[in-house]
Amino acid sequence: MKVDLSESQAVYEHYLTHQQDRTRARLMYGVLAARIRPVVRLRSRDRLTRVVRSGAPLLIAANHVSERDPLVLAAAGFRSPLRRRIGNLRVLAKDELFADAEQRRKIDTLGGIPVFRGKDHGVRAAADAGRQMIGVCVERMARGDSIAVFPEGTCNEGDPTQVQRLGTGIGHIAHRALRDDVGVWLISAGIAYPDGGGRPVVALGDPVDLATRRDDTPAAVTRWIQRDLQGVVDDACSQVR
Repeated sequence: MKVDLSESQAVYEHYLTHQQDRTRARLMYGVLAARIRPVVRLRSRDRLTRVVRSGAPLLIAANHVSERDPLVLAAAGFRSPLRRRIGNLRVLAKDELFADAEQRRKIDTLGGIPVFRGKDHGVRAAADAGRQMIGVCVERMARGDSIAVFPEGTCNEGDPTQVQRLGTGIGHIAHRALRDDVGVWLISAGIAYPDGGGRPVVALGDPVDLATRRDDTPAAVTRWIQRDLQGVVDDACSQVR
């Protein structure tokens, strides 16, 4: 099956039930952790560990400053309490990354779900696919999976210390999950790179029960997530100065 906007219904039917090889996924995450060796900073290891062990679905929001970010986030996940979720952790990734067959196999193993972005295909053309993607994310979280999102939607080519305005997709995912009585916890992940090279830093925030935002609109949830994400980006950037 080709990952193409014209086949979005079939694409999302596939990724609604797709399950990667968990053993191979853990191996790939481990290899990335060994190669990249990110510095992981936690505000509270105990709280994060408790939420991860509870089995509640997580919505992981990360800033986007480099094409390396998905690999760095995967490596940090392996070096943190999030390791328990490998095999049940899905990552939203732009559809063009699924074009090459060999690369797609790797992304599928890491838990990728394709996103047809409005900036690539036009807002109107991508809107229906976006609704399908949100439905897949919510259904997978209802089954216990966790979802990682880079909600800025594109690499930050301006000031990497300041989170760009987030797309509302992440707010719609959270809002619909809460509407469907899926208990979701937010984990914000701030990624920063030293100017002269060296090990990237990933700061993971305190888990937040998104039920506290149940009465918010998707746009309001998005703005709240942006503020939480900015806090951990500040934490990560403080470690590379």
